[in-house]
Amino acid sequence: MMKEFIQNMPKAELQVHIEGTLEPELLFELAKRNKVELPYATLEDAKKAMPYQNLPSFLVSYYANLKVLLTEQDFYDLTLAYLEKAASQNIRHTEISFDAQAHLNRGISLSTVMVGMHRAMQDAEQKCKISSGLILCFMRDLSEDDAQKVLLEALEFKDWIMAIGLDSSEMNNPPEKFKNVFDRAREYGFLTVAAAGEVGPAEYIWQAIDVLHVSRIDYGIHCVEDPDLMSRLVMKKIPISVCPVSNVKLGIIKSMQKHPLKKMLEEGLCVTINSDDPAYFHAYLNENFLAAQAGLSFHKDEIYEMARNAFLSSFLDNDKKEKYLLELDHYYNQ
Repeated sequence: MMKEFIQNMPKAELQVHIEGTLEPELLFELAKRNKVELPYATLEDAKKAMPYQNLPSFLVSYYANLKVLLTEQDFYDLTLAYLEKAASQNIRHTEISFDAQAHLNRGISLSTVMVGMHRAMQDAEQKCKISSGLILCFMRDLSEDDAQKVLLEALEFKDWIMAIGLDSSEMNNPPEKFKNVFDRAREYGFLTVAAAGEVGPAEYIWQAIDVLHVSRIDYGIHCVEDPDLMSRLVMKKIPISVCPVSNVKLGIIKSMQKHPLKKMLEEGLCVTINSDDPAYFHAYLNENFLAAQAGLSFHKDEIYEMARNAFLSSFLDNDKKEKYLLELDHYYNQ
């Protein structure tokens, strides 16, 4: 019964990397199309390589596989495949992160990336009735100067970008490193988010809030180590986009039973459930809800609360939020 409730529930997803939705089948298809050699002899070899022990080993494979993405059509196919999958899981709205620098540094133009994704998003809205937005993320292991250049280039596509974010390798790359570019992004009118407190300390979450002035925190699980930070997050109603299966698969949390998500919700934090890199962790949004529910014994009202949080925490305008919330409330009350 809980499985059916989760599967059919209207949902929003706020933390998913489009590059992390590259399924092995599409990886091989694009490699063949673009005559790109892969380190895997067969599709099965690629699937077997997917389990990862930690974040660094995951990122090596993650970025290596991006070499198959070369054309506008490739980015279209990647984005449309995710949106169709999301719609099949009753996701009504999704906010998709992407790493512009990972493509620009390979010689792919920002226009190629943006136009391909944007076309897919338009087609999916018509065909699948799913709304979506893009979050351009700066890679924190690169320099702030590099991020500044990307921000200026992205202004051409400002109407297609919902927010600016910060992601990739967190350790030794504190949010304060990007203060100036985030200040500039806000001056241009962009909303902002940042990954913080995934493998990095609670201090990084403080910096994301007080130095970068973000509207939302991605991951944020180490907030539970700092009671003052927890109080601040509750008081300011700062949403946290949690990715439970990813946290466990990467060994950041030892098991789902030990995940702090339930404590975060019980303490009054505005937490949401998300899939992060679903092709690599074999878990899209429904699977993340199901795994969290099974491991942490969430009740139906808690599942509903986290789904409601996602719509409330999205960057949709108030009219669209209200529309989706009414649909969710109707579903829950039935």
